[in-house]
Formats: sequence, structure tokens, C-alpha cells
Amino acid sequence: MKRLATLAALLLLGGCQTLLPNAPEGTPPVQEAASEAQPAKTGEYGSFSQETLYALLVAELAGQRNRFDIALGNYVQQANATQDPGVAERSFRIAEYLGADQAALDSALIWARNAPDNLDAQRAAAVQLARGGRYEESLEFMEKVLLGQGDTHFDFLALSAAETDPDTRAGLLQSFDRLLNKHPDNPQLAFGKAVLLQQDGRTEEALALLEAQPVKQQQVPSVLLQARLLHALERGEEALGLLEKGLRRYPEDKRLRLTYARLLVEHERLDEAMSEFATLVQQNPTDDDLRFSMALVCLEAEAWREAIVYLEELIERGSHVDAAQFNLGRAYQALDKESKALEAFAQVGPGNDYLPAKLLQSQLLYSRQRGKEASQVLAQAREEQPDYAIQLYLIEIEALSEHNRTTQAWKLVQQALQQYPDELNLLYTRAMLAEKRGDLRQLERDLRFIIEREPDNAMAINALGYTLADRTDRHQEALTLIEQAYQLNPDDPAIMDSLGWVHFRLGNLDEAERQLRKAHNQLPDHEVAAHLGEVLWIRGKRSEARAIWSRALEQEPDSQILRDTLRRLTGSEKP
Repeated sequence: MKRLATLAALLLLGGCQTLLPNAPEGTPPVQEAASEAQPAKTGEYGSFSQETLYALLVAELAGQRNRFDIALGNYVQQANATQDPGVAERSFRIAEYLGADQAALDSALIWARNAPDNLDAQRAAAVQLARGGRYEESLEFMEKVLLGQGDTHFDFLALSAAETDPDTRAGLLQSFDRLLNKHPDNPQLAFGKAVLLQQDGRTEEALALLEAQPVKQQQVPSVLLQARLLHALERGEEALGLLEKGLRRYPEDKRLRLTYARLLVEHERLDEAMSEFATLVQQNPTDDDLRFSMALVCLEAEAWREAIVYLEELIERGSHVDAAQFNLGRAYQALDKESKALEAFAQVGPGNDYLPAKLLQSQLLYSRQRGKEASQVLAQAREEQPDYAIQLYLIEIEALSEHNRTTQAWKLVQQALQQYPDELNLLYTRAMLAEKRGDLRQLERDLRFIIEREPDNAMAINALGYTLADRTDRHQEALTLIEQAYQLNPDDPAIMDSLGWVHFRLGNLDEAERQLRKAHNQLPDHEVAAHLGEVLWIRGKRSEARAIWSRALEQEPDSQILRDTLRRLTGSEKP
């Protein structure tokens, strides 16, 4: 058996050079971790029994053949049997790689207890205990790391408690306080406590704790957390200043610069944001996510040509291709390069950007009186991508309706409903077209069918109620429907508008004005403006009505409802 024992010892000392030979890229560095295990010495392995050596040899051979279940089972068994820190570490690494949480925890504890001076072992035990919700025990091991001057990962411990119950978080917070009393100047402890305070909604306390730390001790995670806390307290300019200082200390840190750049975008400082994203792309030339973000910021800043450069780079690199083609079409459209825009939109494949691309492509064709070509494009798309057929029908019907081709739109929706007879979105679209055609019976049939299928469909209920209020004398019935829609969705300004309008039709002018003002504050579009202006006009508040109509006409100069309202009330299409 001497030869077998020697072979097993050599395999163990070789670490993962034999284990997991075909592991995919991006797996944990098990090989390095195992070969660096401090207790793994030849003399220690020599004391193993024949059964242990055989079990470990089988484990290595199983790993070589991708039977990781056998490898892990044998290592866990022998870690428990031998209490050897080297075997326990090996067991932990395999379990961690496989995502075997219980095995990872058990092995980490054996490793830590039998290698009390090994900071990696203490840290592994602490992290695994935290993952298992055993926070008090976790902190004991964390303190050992702290005393050993190691990186304690208190942030992970605090973050792992985010989904726990309030009592557990409160207990963990008390444990942090005890450790801070012993180690008041430890920045990682302060950071961990701040994370817990933030999770409990104690934002100002968390911020005060971090701000009390010496600037020289503040590491990148602390700066980032402070910035988030300041932003949450609507102190965005202070957050930007803090991040600027952090970047002077850590100019190469990707997280800091990315957070700074995104906050600049939020504050609409787009030129500065573009500069920061450009730096990020230079520092990380292979990061196409950053390159795509840079392109989007350029689009937001209407720097169309700069955006095109980054988007074409992404396409050449084969990254974010569909999103890049879609946004490339937007950029070319903004530059009035219609043929290039249409070409880009046409290149977008199935996915999140497919339907938006088809929508813009068809809208551009219809706006250039190329409606026949648009219909051909969408018909071909329905044939090639049947999973998107209903949405593509809706895009074409909407485009035809917007360009006053109601007859064609009606024929197309009827065709679509022959293919998809119970599709509620198509039925709703037909109902809206029926209203344009003056066919209120068809509208009511379709909307009531939808409501029968979906009793909580506030949009359909509101549409029926508004139509009855606006186009019939069934005002009390309309009020009942609109109030039902309002109960389902009280924050929808379109429903507020309907509620105001039906009260106007019923003669309840005070309530009509109140609801329409609420709707207009949230959605100052031309239809709401027409309604509110009419109520104000009837109530003698004519100068305010004219002002509301005037602003709405500036935004929607071709609004038919505004012009009809003005002509009917004032005798002119101008306010």
C-alpha cells in the first residue's frame, strides 16, 4: 500500500491541477487556493489512514472525470473524519465552486477551527455563517480576522442581513456596536454598521457615522455609500462633490467614476458625464457595457455624431448589436439621414429592441408618404416573426389611424381579429377605431367583452365610461363606470379627466373643475386642456381658460379637439 499512499499524497499536494480539469472559464481559482493551503504538508498527509488516502484518491479521480458529486462527498466525509485543515479547505473550495451551501459551511468551520491562525479560514467561516443567517457566530470569526489585521468583509456581513427580519438586524446592529466599542477607529466596522442603518431606513444616522470617519481612512465602498445616502436625502450636489474628491484619491477606480458619471447624467450635466464615460472607456477599452452607456449619454445630449461612432464600434465588435442598431437608427433619423436610419432599424433582430425599431421604421416611412412600403415591411415581419404578429398588427393599425387612414386601419384590424378573434388588445383597438367611425354600438360591444373577461381592466372601463359621457346622454351610467375605474386606479390622470368631464356633463361644475385641475397638473396634454378650459370658460374664468388653451396649442398646434372647442366657445380657432 506504500505506492498507493505516495500517489495519493502527490495528488493532494498537486492541488486542483488534477481536480476540475475541464472547469469552464470564470470558475473560482480552486487550484491556487488548494495549493496555497498552509497546513498541506507532506508529513501531515503521511499520517492518514489507508481508508482516508483511498477516499481522497477516489475524490481526485472523480473530479478528473467531472463527477464532482463524488469528489465533494468524499472530501466532506474525510474533512469530518480527519479534522485536517488542508482537507477541510479543499472540501470548502469544491463546495463553494459547486454552490453546495451546507457543505461549504461545514467545511469552512472545520478549516477555521483547526487552523486558528489562518485568516482566510476565519474569513471563510464568517462569510458562510453569515450566509446561513448565523450572524452572532459570524461576528466571532470576523473579530479574529480583525485582530489579525486582515480584510474583514464586514460589508458582506451587513449586506447579507438585508432580507432578514427586523429583530435579527437589530441584534446584528448591537453586535457591531460592541465591536466598535472595542475598535472605534476601524473603518470597516463603521461601514458595516452604516450599511445596517441604511437598511433600517436610518439614512441620516448612517451618513453621520461615515462622515465622522477620518477622510484618509475612507475606502471606495464607504465613499460610494456616502454618495448614495446623500442622494437619498436629495443632497445631490454634495454627493457629486464627495465623488469628485474620491476620484482624486482613486482615479483608476471604475465604480467611483461610473457612479459619478451616472449622477452627472441624473443632474443633466451631460457634457461632464460624456467626459467621464470617455475616460471610463479609455481605462476599460474591452468593456462594451461602458461603451454602450457612453453612446446612450451622447444620444441624451443630442451629440448624434459622437453617439454614432460608439454605436458603430459596438456593431463591429459584435456587442449589444440589436440595441446599437436601434439607437444608430435614432441618431441617423435625428440627422435627417433617413436611408441610413431605415437601414439600421431594419437590421434589428428579435428581442427588446425589435418592436420599437419596427415602430420607428414604420412611422418614418408613413411620414414620408411611403405607406405601402411600410405595410410591406410589417407584413413581412409578421410572416418572419409570428411571435410578434399581434404587436406588429397594432403598430400598423396605429400608424394608419394617426395618418387619418381610418378605413385601411379598420380593414386591417378586422383581418387581425379573424386570425386572433379573442385578442383583447386588438378588440380595444377596434373599439377606438369604431369611436372614430361613429360606430358606438361596436365600441360598446368590444369594451364590454373586454370588461367581462377582465373585470379589473380600468382602461377599458374608463374608455366606455368616457365615451358614454361624451357621446351620449347616458351620463349617470357613465359616472358609475368612471368611478369604478377610479377606484381601480386613482392615480391615473386620464381617469381623473374622465371623472371631471362626466361631472361637467352632469352639471357638477365644482367637482368637474377640481378633478380636471388634478388631471391637468399631472397630464397637461391637449385633451385635458380642452376640457379644463371649457369648464373654466363656462364658470366665467375666461382669461385663465384662454391661457391654458394657448399653452396647449403651443405643444399640439394640430389638436383637433382644441380647435373644435375654441371654435364652438369663442367663434375662433385662436385663444
